[in-house]
Amino acid sequence: MTLVSPTTSIAAALAAVRPGATLMVGGFGLVGAPLALIEGLLVHPGARDLTVISNNLGEPGRGLGRLLLDGRVRKAVGSYFTSNPDVVAAYEAGRLEVELLPQGTLAEAIRAGGAGIGGFYTRTGWGTALAQGREERVIGGEPHLFHEALHADVALIRARTADELGNLVYSKTARNFNPDMATAADVVIAEVDEVVPVGALDPEEIVTPHLFVDAVVCTGVAR
Repeated sequence: MTLVSPTTSIAAALAAVRPGATLMVGGFGLVGAPLALIEGLLVHPGARDLTVISNNLGEPGRGLGRLLLDGRVRKAVGSYFTSNPDVVAAYEAGRLEVELLPQGTLAEAIRAGGAGIGGFYTRTGWGTALAQGREERVIGGEPHLFHEALHADVALIRARTADELGNLVYSKTARNFNPDMATAADVVIAEVDEVVPVGALDPEEIVTPHLFVDAVVCTGVAR
């Protein structure tokens, strides 16, 4: 990892996104979502026919919701889509494929992808429509479902601060899925408010080490 430039452009960072790519995108609703990077996808010609792994697809006309309306998303993998009526409409019209996972299962599948674990068993979802097509196994007398780990070509994440190496610090609940996604993709692009010199961050605050980060885009004021 070379030193991070706080002037790295969104367009340059998003060059890693190719047609048909699988993207992990951080955020819970719009909180902790890399909104500037998402906006950049709207003008990136390679951002089409995408599979998006995210808790939800933004809100109507906001965040990932804009990407959906622009016809860039082919499939969505997540846990909460009904807050955006446009997702429901696209699914019912056959324009969007949806894979629904319980929120804890989604988080664990991302974590497993970053840890190099092929999959895991969970009781969550057994006996429901979400169990259809999944391997079942009895463990400790309880039925479990098997879920494969999730991995992405590119992760777009949001942090508060990066240093010039790319170490990341998050802000409270805006942390959400972002740190796990940073471990589970081939290329990781972080959107931050500021870039500070190496040594300015308290090592105890750093959640994502720079070895996981390939590019940093600063949307605030560097210092």
